Amino acid sequence: MRPYSLIASLVLLVSSAAMAETPDYAVGSQYDTTHVYVAPSDVDAFVRSFTATFGGQSTKQVVVTVTPTPSSTSSQLVQTPVGTVSVFGFRTPVPYPFGLERTGYLVTDLDAAVKAANAAGAATLVAPFDDPIGRDAVVTWPGGVNMQLYWHTKKPAYAAFEHVPENRVYLPVESADAFVKAFVGFSHGKVVSDDRHAPGTELGRRGVTYRRIRIESVYGKATVLVTNGQLDWPYGTELTGYEVTDLDATLKRAKDSGAKIVVDAHAEGDRHAAMVQFPGGYVAELHSSK
Repeated sequence: MRPYSLIASLVLLVSSAAMAETPDYAVGSQYDTTHVYVAPSDVDAFVRSFTATFGGQSTKQVVVTVTPTPSSTSSQLVQTPVGTVSVFGFRTPVPYPFGLERTGYLVTDLDAAVKAANAAGAATLVAPFDDPIGRDAVVTWPGGVNMQLYWHTKKPAYAAFEHVPENRVYLPVESADAFVKAFVGFSHGKVVSDDRHAPGTELGRRGVTYRRIRIESVYGKATVLVTNGQLDWPYGTELTGYEVTDLDATLKRAKDSGAKIVVDAHAEGDRHAAMVQFPGGYVAELHSSK
């Protein structure tokens, strides 16, 4: 295993001290969802394509208010063996800052988890509020990474994933270490790799390198991609990477169900990867181990 840089080692030491002081409020990666906002007219097509690609099923669609101020949206949970998405089709304008959060993480105690996130270095973007099935809040991490924390009145029970998805976070050089320190401390996670010279071909850029940091915790996986922001579309627009057993077969199902392959399958270090755009515009990274 390659040695960590001095900075990465210091991040781990500081994060370990923070973890010793703050309880872990995580429940499990199968309770963490990517938030997908699509036009109401695209919701059904997105759900059909997403489930055809990965398997699984959707809960019944309901029209509710999921924000602390007046709004109306369809809402449904699409659960697959490789990742879950919360799908929103707003009938009204989306109140700020909703639509800017990337994920929802289930916690055992919402108020305590928000305080722990604050202590680790996050700011509270939306204070805790009630929703139809529990309570929510939105925090923002260094670098402007917004995440929802939520708690359910009735504790859910979901099966573990076959493959745990990864939260893909693009950050500039100046905020990457601050994000890693804060998020690892809050999540009680660990940095499993920190490659400062990952090949730029992973982001469609030849002749350059970038820094790739991979984190694992009870919340799941996260990959931090540290770049100068000079990226070709669709890189940087994807929120989540989904690991699948057979990438070629998965891409065929995606294409057959109405999704577009926007980056063809290619080799990336220890994986094969591609990028897909689903009906409604949601872009996802798909990968399989070599």
